[in-house]
Amino acid sequence: MEETCEVIITAADADWLAEFTRRLVTDRLAACGHNIAVIRSIYRWEGNVQDEDEARVALHTRRALVPEIVARSHQEHPYEVPCVIALPILDGNPDYLRWIIEETREPAATAAQD
Repeated sequence: MEETCEVIITAADADWLAEFTRRLVTDRLAACGHNIAVIRSIYRWEGNVQDEDEARVALHTRRALVPEIVARSHQEHPYEVPCVIALPILDGNPDYLRWIIEETREPAATAAQD
């Protein structure tokens, strides 16, 4: 079966992140997104330690679609350097993993070759 992964994205505005998630699902770049409206994020930025509320989404998608999700994040995300990381799904419910594949589209490069 094709590789699947979980893509984590954070943003300052939970409503913006929910709408961004909706666009990714609508465009079939992700099968779903599990949004958490408030997380506490502590990080270093421009030499200072920040302590801010953020929102977080965990997208379930094909591993091959990650570059397109990263590109969309660069284009649309309000952060200068958005958090976009992909974690492999090593195993799980085969029916769920199959559903992820069925609900996402082929990567652009693969689709163009067909």
